[in-house]
Amino acid sequence: MCVAVISPHAAAEPFIGQFELKTLESAPGLLEFQSQNAWAWDQPRRRIATDEDGAVIMDENALFRERYALELEIGWTSRVKMRFGIELENERIDDPGSSTFANEFEGLRLEEIGAEIVAVLVPRDEDGAGLGVVVEVEGPIDQEGPNSLILGPIIEYQSGPWFFAAVPALVRAFGGKREQDEPRDDKWDFAYALQLMHRFSSRWALALEGYGTIERLGNTGHRSEAAERFGDSDQHRLGPVLYFAHPLTFGPRQRGEEEAATLTIGLGLLEGLTSHTADHTLKLSIEVDF
Repeated sequence: MCVAVISPHAAAEPFIGQFELKTLESAPGLLEFQSQNAWAWDQPRRRIATDEDGAVIMDENALFRERYALELEIGWTSRVKMRFGIELENERIDDPGSSTFANEFEGLRLEEIGAEIVAVLVPRDEDGAGLGVVVEVEGPIDQEGPNSLILGPIIEYQSGPWFFAAVPALVRAFGGKREQDEPRDDKWDFAYALQLMHRFSSRWALALEGYGTIERLGNTGHRSEAAERFGDSDQHRLGPVLYFAHPLTFGPRQRGEEEAATLTIGLGLLEGLTSHTADHTLKLSIEVDF
């Protein structure tokens, strides 16, 4: 039998970005095609409770089984570049209708569209530090859920074969549909991407990467009844990623005839570090820059 459920419709879930590092590499005419993919399994079970009226309340955590993002990055100058992309996702049902389907997934569908701009403040050519800033806007195709505004620095440091990058960011939820007389949950999250890489050769590199979200900074936004009942759903992942780069011969890169286009493939396993995170996430990135 169906049970009355308080729907998490249009709730501001914790922001879970793509498992990638923004970079400071930019040049006039630089083009880079990216395919960022992830598969997650051993998901946390949905938390369910009943209020005083007998209605079922379900948590608003953000979970997915598979994600596929296609993006195109364009360099305008040595200091400015832009990126446009779409994302397909098989995510957990937001409004299952009854507790019977609380842990079911919607199936793969086109979910989001986004754009970003990166400004390089301190270029990093070889060894040494570099600094930039990224501003990104993304939102659901159907505009049912909230959009996200992402703001943060890009920090890089290289010393010989060692490379470190960090992209901490503030994420603002805004827009989307809401129930009548219900305030929007225009909260701020904190998200981050970290990488420590050792390059063994011009083709092979091994990295330790971490990705995570601290949901709702302070008392920002307006908590739903489910958020009040279950609290925040912080997610953190950490694991090794192996990268392989291979020069392509179908054309020179725009930055110089001496450099060929390059295919870079990254494959890694990220382990969940909190009870709100899937235990395992397989990451596959495919990038072609020319």
